[in-house]
Amino acid sequence: MTREALEEREFRELAPYGMKARASRGRRHPEPEHAYRTAYQRDRDRIIHCSAFRRLEYKTQVFANTVGDYYRTRLTHTMEVAQIARTVARALGLNEDLTEAIALSHDIGHGPFGHTGEDVLKEKMRAHGGFEHNRHSLRIVDVLERKYPDFRGLNLTEELRASLLKHGKEQLHLEAHVVDASDRIAYNAHDLDDGLTSGLLEEAGLGDVALWREAVATVSARAPSIDAEMRRYHAVRALIDAAVTDLLDASLDRLARAAPADAEQARGGERLIAPSRPMDSKQAELARFLHARFYNHFQVRRMRNKAQRYVGEMFDALAGDVRLLPPRWQDWAREEGLEVAVCDYLAGMTDREALLEYRRLFHPDAGTMVE
Repeated sequence: MTREALEEREFRELAPYGMKARASRGRRHPEPEHAYRTAYQRDRDRIIHCSAFRRLEYKTQVFANTVGDYYRTRLTHTMEVAQIARTVARALGLNEDLTEAIALSHDIGHGPFGHTGEDVLKEKMRAHGGFEHNRHSLRIVDVLERKYPDFRGLNLTEELRASLLKHGKEQLHLEAHVVDASDRIAYNAHDLDDGLTSGLLEEAGLGDVALWREAVATVSARAPSIDAEMRRYHAVRALIDAAVTDLLDASLDRLARAAPADAEQARGGERLIAPSRPMDSKQAELARFLHARFYNHFQVRRMRNKAQRYVGEMFDALAGDVRLLPPRWQDWAREEGLEVAVCDYLAGMTDREALLEYRRLFHPDAGTMVE
């Protein structure tokens, strides 16, 4: 099927408020259209093939990459968000290709060691323009990725670029709101799953959390003799299903009442893609439980404490002597400024790259070669 045929199918099959590829505001650097892929399909493919996306495999979600192979990484989290978001976009008549591209790119700006690494870089960059992972995602796709001879970055569509600044002032298309809601569902459910699997959370402590209590009741009613491990697995599935179903029901109701005539009209006013108020309260309750019992568990806090030290000490050392940076990053420091270059260098690292660099910088028995 040609690009023109794909665009025509979008026009026929998507809801009026779904973003159509042929209505895109385009790219910063004009390029010929592809014969067989829409603009948003090309965005998705460019994200999948970029270096920052591949590095998500070895970046922290909650547990550092070195802790174990079962736990979520930024990459598996990203895939889970994309799966939920595609389901929601399809059911709502939104552009599934744009939604998938947004989902796959939404976390590429995270540095090593998750939010802990981000907090350190934010503090170190306070006097040098700041650091925030959403803004850094845009910096990656606009500046840091080098794949094309005619321009820096990936030259993504304006719709995808805007979605990366989800906390900015610009009103976003509904596809970006789908990813935002799907992200919340995914990390609540899967951080809960990782916490239980690790043993840092005990299922007995979840009795007062409504979403978990209801999910377990659903599973027990369907399979009363199921063993504990399988019940927990299916309870997480039931929790996700309940949250996604609620998101769809509530969003469809708002869309029916608002009746936006097109994608542009849907961007203004009330947020149309969001859970119901009861589900929003239940998700907030689960998030509070995770913060109290999991994210602040002493073993997780020990990992975070080490990560703070690794990233902070490396930043100070590198920003104190540009000659400690690899040559191409010394060149980047001359172009962008030393602190900005150090921040870009560290933010691009995976957990294990950061650990290796820390050893190279500070351990006398470590090699000094940087690949």
